[in-house]
Amino acid sequence: MESLPTTTAKSERRWRSKPLQNSRPTLLLAFFSCVAWLYVGGRLWQDSESRALLVSLLKRNADQRPKVLSVEDKLTVLGCKDLERRIVEAEMDLTLAKSQGYLKNQLRQSGSSSAQLLAVIGVYTGFGSKSKRHVFRGSWMPTGDALRKLEEKGVVIRFVIGRSANRGDSLDRIIDEENRSTKDFLILDGHEEAQEELPKKAKIFFSTAVQNWDAEFYVKVDDNINLDLEGLIGLLDRRRGQNSSYIGCMKSGDVISEDGKPWYEPEWWKFGDEKSYFRHASGSLMILSKNLTLYININSASLKTYAHDDISVGSWMMGVQATYIDDSRLCCSSIRQDLLGESVFDNISELFPDKVCSLA
Repeated sequence: MESLPTTTAKSERRWRSKPLQNSRPTLLLAFFSCVAWLYVGGRLWQDSESRALLVSLLKRNADQRPKVLSVEDKLTVLGCKDLERRIVEAEMDLTLAKSQGYLKNQLRQSGSSSAQLLAVIGVYTGFGSKSKRHVFRGSWMPTGDALRKLEEKGVVIRFVIGRSANRGDSLDRIIDEENRSTKDFLILDGHEEAQEELPKKAKIFFSTAVQNWDAEFYVKVDDNINLDLEGLIGLLDRRRGQNSSYIGCMKSGDVISEDGKPWYEPEWWKFGDEKSYFRHASGSLMILSKNLTLYININSASLKTYAHDDISVGSWMMGVQATYIDDSRLCCSSIRQDLLGESVFDNISELFPDKVCSLA
């Protein structure tokens, strides 16, 4: 009877120790489960914040999202690329044709028995320079029958002007009406008349002039010059047969790199550390022989222009074997102080040229 309680006590102790041994893995499992839930919850919280941020960014940039191209849009893009390729090919074919002697009026010129002209003189003008043109016609530039007789002697003179930015407006109609009366304009239909487009105007003028007239020389003159026409004709006549002639008042100078200053050159960095222009003929009056003018016409699609027309022409001449002829008589002197008082001249500067070229 005494051994029975002892056995019962041992079994109770064994029963009480089992829960303590089994609770350790459970606690560990619960701990790791809490850590895992905390990790998963943190990631989900981060993902929700990221999604909220992306949604806000998409809403903010909804207007800036790229448009989904339709099939028609893609075909349009492909068509533009194909058109651009064909334009480049056409320009190359045109350049090749020009280099082989095919010009705009080549058939008319080849069929004509008339002798080669001495010179084509282009006088730059603008829409607001009607008063200056009247002054020129009343001074050194012949008009009417005298202009036609001069052409018979081998010298063609034309006012050179482009078209208005708004084609066919009152500016264009005024020039067309004036030209019907005087017949002394060379209208550049492919050029937009503007001060900043003068370099392109030089390119188009020389190209158009050599296509319309067969001459030994082509002359560009500004509309602020009182020109000695007889002296110029004599100068050109003495230089007949001199190919590759680039004639003018040769100069160079500093490149203006400060925006806002007169004669600013946006591409000043191309002229080296010294910021100095190469030798070139002053823009007031420059003369090119026929072969140099043909070079401009042939390569007009690829010739680079700068901010000023005389610099542009000078850069084109650097690429060929041009003969630079510096004639100081073409350095047209200012008559602002010589003829009139400065205050008086300022009041009538729109009517009278402020430079004179005496070629005696």
